Amino acid sequence: MFITFEGIDGSGKTTQARALAAALSERGYEVLLTREPGGTPIGDQIRAIVVDNLTNTNMTAEAELLLFCASRAQLVAQVIRPFLAQGGIVLCDRYADSTMAYQGYGHGLDLNALRHILQFATGGLTPDLTIYLDLDPRVGLERRRRGRLLMSEDWNRLDDKELAYHQRVHAGYEALIAEQPERWLRVSAAQSIEAVQAELWSLLKPHLPAKKRKRPRKTG
Repeated sequence: MFITFEGIDGSGKTTQARALAAALSERGYEVLLTREPGGTPIGDQIRAIVVDNLTNTNMTAEAELLLFCASRAQLVAQVIRPFLAQGGIVLCDRYADSTMAYQGYGHGLDLNALRHILQFATGGLTPDLTIYLDLDPRVGLERRRRGRLLMSEDWNRLDDKELAYHQRVHAGYEALIAEQPERWLRVSAAQSIEAVQAELWSLLKPHLPAKKRKRPRKTG
């Protein structure tokens, strides 16, 4: 099963993805947690380029798009598909929907062109479910600023975008959900971390595959 996490920056995706990975593992599921961009040595190098807000401020939207997709292509081929083939559950912190929301709706790139590029980069691999942590962009940016000041969290190149950009991204997610509502599980990220975890688990639990029973060992 392939499950992705989406939402604006500051919505708590990484925290909730880690918590879900731990919960599934405790219940006997084979789980792999990964992220975008990154997840492979090549992807991590690309991530460093994309998020750099000091030397790469002049990066075009088109270059940004292709870098994200290059990292994604490597991740799908090297990590995600092999683990799914073994029967495991893959949790991915961001995936193709992020490209549609950020580079498509946020930057205004052609959505049809993006769909073709994403199809090529992923080989057509789509999530079984996408968990969307819904949060007002103003609140998300404030959380990011607070995290930067209090906990020295990284402040990346996309965080530097104006509020209007993040609002377009948020609207883009709403449009994507409207296109395929059956794939998305919406959870309000305005709640406490614990409340989000509880609601997320309640929504996800009915969709989880049955765990494989271990065959009893033969004796004698």
